[in-house]
Amino acid sequence: MQAHAPLPLWSVAWPVAAVLLLAAHVMGMSGGWWVAVLAVGLVGTVLSAVHHAEVVAHKVGEPYGTLVLALSITVIEVALIVSMMLAGGPATTALARDTVFAAVMLILNGIVGLCLLAGGSRYREQTFGQLGVSASLTTLAAIAVLTLVLPNYTTTTPGPMYSPSQLAFVAIVSLVLYGTFVLVQAVRHRDYFLPVEGRADAEA
Repeated sequence: MQAHAPLPLWSVAWPVAAVLLLAAHVMGMSGGWWVAVLAVGLVGTVLSAVHHAEVVAHKVGEPYGTLVLALSITVIEVALIVSMMLAGGPATTALARDTVFAAVMLILNGIVGLCLLAGGSRYREQTFGQLGVSASLTTLAAIAVLTLVLPNYTTTTPGPMYSPSQLAFVAIVSLVLYGTFVLVQAVRHRDYFLPVEGRADAEA
């Protein structure tokens, strides 16, 4: 049996430090320097959480590892957005929309561009699964249009926003779209999302 490498000390120390910082904050610690300390603790804790998610993702393999990473990042991002909205009050009502829009732009342009640049510089020629990419982009485009574009054209309520019934409908449709994508990725067409060597092993 192959022995697993031990977790680095920092990945365990940061969550413990975060609990101590939270306890100190609840007890009344404040000030500008304390905000800076909390910010450092937040960054360290997020990096630790992502590291643990990556370890789990490597153990479960593809395509489930990708789902683990996506879920962990989503939980972290939603927690940060909700905490900022609770602290900011009515002035932060558009924060969730703006954050999601920024994330979509960063992923489709920044991260994908950097990956293509780094991969091209190192390997000169790259391959990708067209079917898997098409399924991912189709789902992302549909959800992005439903949540970020369509509210600008609704007339039930004033302003670029959904009414409660429209919001419920869009939420259900988005969940169905994402659930269908996960089913395709993990069950029905799992080989679309595997690397070339992984496809050969799956077909064997």
